[in-house]
Amino acid sequence: ESRPVHSSSRRCVRPPRGSAHSALRVIQARDRWRLRRLAKRHPGLHIDPTASSNLAVARFELAPGAELRIGPSVSTERVAGALVFRVEPGGRIDVGEGTWLRTECEPIYLAAFDGARLTIGPESWLSGCHLSAKAGLTLGRGAWVGPGCRVFDADQHPLDADRPERRAPVHLGERVWITPDVTILRGVRVGDHSVVGARSLVVRDVPPHSLAWGVPAEVRGRIGDRTDVR
Repeated sequence: ESRPVHSSSRRCVRPPRGSAHSALRVIQARDRWRLRRLAKRHPGLHIDPTASSNLAVARFELAPGAELRIGPSVSTERVAGALVFRVEPGGRIDVGEGTWLRTECEPIYLAAFDGARLTIGPESWLSGCHLSAKAGLTLGRGAWVGPGCRVFDADQHPLDADRPERRAPVHLGERVWITPDVTILRGVRVGDHSVVGARSLVVRDVPPHSLAWGVPAEVRGRIGDRTDVR
């Protein structure tokens, strides 16, 4: 004789042990396949095999003659379209080993225009920022660039018919921390181990080991060694 089934006697149906890991492996394998197919279409694209398979959901805007090199152990989140690489003819972007391109808070936009180079040093950390190279933009080892930051090495457009766009390389040194919502304009050098405070506008060089903030940013203190800061 069958008994009625009461809610208290129902059992939760759990997926078999290891099924989640199996599904993850399938997703990763599919993403690796997408990345290999993308590299075949773009000869200038090189993604190290140890870089995150989550790169498969990034947006790649690569013109003929563009170069994009993503180094070992580069990581990012699996947020579709939140990471954008735009490289125009003759442009090049290099992402150094162990860099974290963090997109879970805000999207990241990385652009290298005609003939320009954008270099991100190893062990760097980028979160929800916009980096644009028309002359040359370099980040040293272990550089941090926070959410809402914008770094431009050019005016982006002419001011008027008599004043053309101006361009000048930007360099962010080793172990710098560019905190949220900072804007850095053409020709600026931020020295090693410096920190720039939130919502600053940087139009002049910041010496090494400096604490700077303001509009425009001014040096207001000293920063020690940031090598071991995590």
